[in-house]
Amino acid sequence: MASGHDFSFTSIDGKPIELKQFAGHPVLLVNVASFCGFTPQYADLQKLHERYGARGLVVLGVPSNDFGAQEPKAEPEIAQFCETRYGVSFPLTAKQKVIGPEAHALYKWIAAEAGEGAAPKWNFHKYLIGKDGSLKGAWPSRVAPMSAEIAEAIDAEL
Repeated sequence: MASGHDFSFTSIDGKPIELKQFAGHPVLLVNVASFCGFTPQYADLQKLHERYGARGLVVLGVPSNDFGAQEPKAEPEIAQFCETRYGVSFPLTAKQKVIGPEAHALYKWIAAEAGEGAAPKWNFHKYLIGKDGSLKGAWPSRVAPMSAEIAEAIDAEL
């Protein structure tokens, strides 16, 4: 049986990100975009990273142009935007497809685990992958990263 730890990405700067390196740590996986109404959520994702990172939480941003073509730039521009505009210091992957037949394998696994309805509907959809690699929670774009329900799920995993 697959787990969230069975997948890997390429980082925004071209290095491998093996999710198995995060075994024992919860991962908040978020498909992100630079030109979305929800883009200011980067600030709260950074706050989560700062608040919970030392305790083991990994915030992982996955830039995607799948919704409204709101991430049209290339990786260097995305990285610069995130760093200069929001002070992002959590890891970002290279740009990915998160829906449809060409979706990244981790997003296909999420849909298989939780049903097709669990696939992202828009930018800034959040998933919590537990310390054991299982899917522990999913929240749509409108649920803020600093919301009580996300904080409770993270605390339960830490």
